[in-house]
Amino acid sequence: MRIISVNLNGIRSAASKGFYEWLAQQDADMVCLQELKAQAVDMTGQMLMPYGYHGCFQYAEKKGYSGVGIYSREQPQQVISGLGIAEFDAEGRYICADFADFSVVSVYLPSGSSGEERQAVKFKFMAAFMPHLRELRASGREVVICGDWNIAHKEIDLKNWRGNKKNSGFLPEERAWLTELFDEIGFVDVFRRLHPELEAYTWWSNRGQAWAKDVGWRIDYQIATPGMASRVHFASIYKAQRFSDHAPLIIDYRD
Repeated sequence: MRIISVNLNGIRSAASKGFYEWLAQQDADMVCLQELKAQAVDMTGQMLMPYGYHGCFQYAEKKGYSGVGIYSREQPQQVISGLGIAEFDAEGRYICADFADFSVVSVYLPSGSSGEERQAVKFKFMAAFMPHLRELRASGREVVICGDWNIAHKEIDLKNWRGNKKNSGFLPEERAWLTELFDEIGFVDVFRRLHPELEAYTWWSNRGQAWAKDVGWRIDYQIATPGMASRVHFASIYKAQRFSDHAPLIIDYRD
């Protein structure tokens, strides 16, 4: 089973850069999308149901902002759109698709890089999201949570870690929150499980030739329950083409 997670930084922009032609060649079972930057009226037939995939989406109320989605070959038994928290659901940050024996989530955590106000929103989201993550772990279901978490967990996960200790995305509180998710609750960083010492990134700033110099951050994850994580046998970050400022994270799980 192949699951792909990708922040598109605008689904219309990614489509214009060949995302759907690339997707047709991937043989993915699930594709989790973040940052659609579109409303329902903006979505073409290809965006809604490419190549026979079932599509489910949560759009942000604000135009050209946020939004998440999931493509799946199999029709979900249930789709849960939003966390039930009006402030965050209005921003289109969470969608979950339930299947017979597991669930897949697409999540887009707020970025706090624009200033203290948005960092406060990010911390508020993290505080509200953690109880939900605990519930997912306690449910007994196998779960894969894909998305742009906007946090680099450890020093290996960003190039210039020394210069970013006081910056959003690498703050001690953010990193400790992920450590709690992994070490206390028991979720698994699937890519890091397979590649414990590989310096690899999923996002590059548009400034300072970050892409050309590979000065990046690993902030896109597939985070899974231990049973799902034990099935992983291939993990890669696709960089041969660029569809956005993020790269697709591709994980294969044994059936």
